[in-house]
Amino acid sequence: MDLSKEILKDVSLDEIAPKAKAPEPASQRWTPPVLAERLAYLAKMAKLDKGEASETMRSFPGHKAVLVYRNRDGKAEIHQRHTDLFFVQSGSATLVSGGTIVDAQTTKPNEIRGKAIEGGTEQPMRPGDVLHIPAGVPHQMKVSSEEGVSCFLMKIEEPVEEK
Repeated sequence: MDLSKEILKDVSLDEIAPKAKAPEPASQRWTPPVLAERLAYLAKMAKLDKGEASETMRSFPGHKAVLVYRNRDGKAEIHQRHTDLFFVQSGSATLVSGGTIVDAQTTKPNEIRGKAIEGGTEQPMRPGDVLHIPAGVPHQMKVSSEEGVSCFLMKIEEPVEEK
């Protein structure tokens, strides 16, 4: 008796054939409970590490959605090829933008980091605020409370100009 034929005699090919992966939805939705759960996790990770944690929720053509939690000041930075659009979820911080980065260094292509910003403008960051930082603008997030700050961030790639 051929055991494999006996085992498979009652199984249709449809049952064992690989299933096609469902297509990704054309739109994406993250509910407040999902965002709160992910941000709580990031807050725990930040407290165990260097005071910041982030998670890319999804990458799309030309942009990506990222959750960010900080409980200490970030470095001064310039993104030469993308715009940051912050949606503050909880906590508070101060955004310093403009001015000049102190001890600026290129850390990877199109990314500059430094210790601080001289001559920038300070803006409060509170829940419900939306902050737009165009590509090429120095910026730094300063966190003054133990609560920290959590944000939903859209990183939007800027097109490269042809010369």
